[in-house]
Amino acid sequence: MTGSDELIIDLLIAKGVISPEQAAEARAKAGGDNASAVDALIALKHVTEENVMMMLAAEYGMECFDLANFKIPADVIAGVPTEIARRYRIVPVMRSASALTVAMGDPTDLETLDSLRYILKTDVEGVIAPRHQINDALNHYYGTVEESVESFLQDITEGTVDVTEAPTTEEEKGVDDDAPIIRLVSLIILEAFRSRASDIHLEPLEKRFRVRYRVDGLLREVENPPKYLQNNIISRLKIMAKMDISEHRVPQDGRIQISALGRSLDLRVSCIPTAHGESIVMRILDKTGIMLGIPELGFFADDQATIEHIINLPDGIFLVTGPTGSGKTTSLYAFLNTLNQPTRKIITAEDPVEYELSGVNQCQVNTDIGMSFDNALRAMLRQAPNVIMVGEIRDLKTGEIAVNAALTGHLVFSTLHTNDAPSAITRLIDMGVKPFLVASALRAVMAQRLVRRTCQKCAEAAAVTTGELEALHLDTAYFKDVTLKRGKGCPECSKGYRGRMGIYEIFMVTESIQALIYEMVPSGVIRDRARSQGMRTLREDGLRKAVAGLTSLEEVIRVTATDVLD
Repeated sequence: MTGSDELIIDLLIAKGVISPEQAAEARAKAGGDNASAVDALIALKHVTEENVMMMLAAEYGMECFDLANFKIPADVIAGVPTEIARRYRIVPVMRSASALTVAMGDPTDLETLDSLRYILKTDVEGVIAPRHQINDALNHYYGTVEESVESFLQDITEGTVDVTEAPTTEEEKGVDDDAPIIRLVSLIILEAFRSRASDIHLEPLEKRFRVRYRVDGLLREVENPPKYLQNNIISRLKIMAKMDISEHRVPQDGRIQISALGRSLDLRVSCIPTAHGESIVMRILDKTGIMLGIPELGFFADDQATIEHIINLPDGIFLVTGPTGSGKTTSLYAFLNTLNQPTRKIITAEDPVEYELSGVNQCQVNTDIGMSFDNALRAMLRQAPNVIMVGEIRDLKTGEIAVNAALTGHLVFSTLHTNDAPSAITRLIDMGVKPFLVASALRAVMAQRLVRRTCQKCAEAAAVTTGELEALHLDTAYFKDVTLKRGKGCPECSKGYRGRMGIYEIFMVTESIQALIYEMVPSGVIRDRARSQGMRTLREDGLRKAVAGLTSLEEVIRVTATDVLD
């Protein structure tokens, strides 16, 4: 607003917001500080930025806009080049069929709107937003000068940036945060978060140093740093994760805690030696992303009602099964969030504690000091809990204690690694848990997988292919009167997909199932009985979600390759 100070001050006086004396005081302060008179008024607390904004909005017939609580679509951002947005200090917020709406801090600058109409070849309308929100939005959606790994690596390659060695001693750890290696590592992490990545993989190969992000479950390669920076980058990450940077022969684990774009992130870091250097994988744990409720997991209404019934049982064991990375921890945390009330005492034993849940007593398993799952579970029972969560049932001791806890009035959540839900029974019996105890204690088992969600911004109707029908062992009649969807790809998604959701197989232990467990029949017999009683398989649940347009048949086939419809 600095170019229109006098006009704004005159308007403020005319409307009685400030007095002439206050205006004179602000002009004097601005002259002494070489600053804007309007900024001086705000600094003197004669007005607030919101006062000025509302007055200007009324005067120029514009709306006030809150950028802080508005998510701007990616296609709208893509419609205005970075250099244009930064030059005119505007942020595009929405587009209609006839005009583009931009947020600006100075509505008196009508030349900006005229220039944008000429440059963008479209009608442009303005709304007013606080300048700090515009600055934050520019940095968030367009990035700061330092927030591009690609451009920073180009500067390093061209010799514009002088790369120094990463700090290698305790005394050097206080190095300036603007040191090139430190900036580069920060940018790699930040871009991963902006890309919605769950993991960052830094892999030393023979002739290059590969960096890959895992987005929606699939790895994709990004700009690779020069090979000669490999040791510096790895040393910096090991320092951040509080690892021993002098040790290169054995695996190490650590954690990094940082803030990115206003979010608090934990990074679980794993480092292992390889033939061409140390490979590092960082798991990004977004604390805000785990606070999900049951509806956000991807349940349809019937399955959600079943789950809510199970988790409100007074006792028994509820197991969640699936391979690593299938979302078991997220599901368990969602169940605990739902049950987390002042009237219940909840204790967990985890290895490691990935996310901190307010109001829940969480214990870190540490076998080096004898704090194993079975010892932790045994101690937890003396704490008089209502609900217990054990990260994983790995052996007979843990299984027996979990069963005894369930039989003595506790609700126990845990996980197993099995391909489907009924196989959890066989797994427990194979561990050595007696069949009659399994039958008495187990209430339900839920198997799950994660499928990528179809991007709703670019989704379009898609026909089922012959290959998909053959893979699913179905005929075209199954998809009669059904409109499938497939994303074609847009700036807001990754090749037609954005985010993930669960597909589920919920197995309830009924009286007839208990009788089969007593008889120690094979898991296939138990599975057939469960199917006859209404259990849907993973593939059947996936098909329901594909028919509803939430995912694609291709995804369902990929994730449930071992699951064949009867």
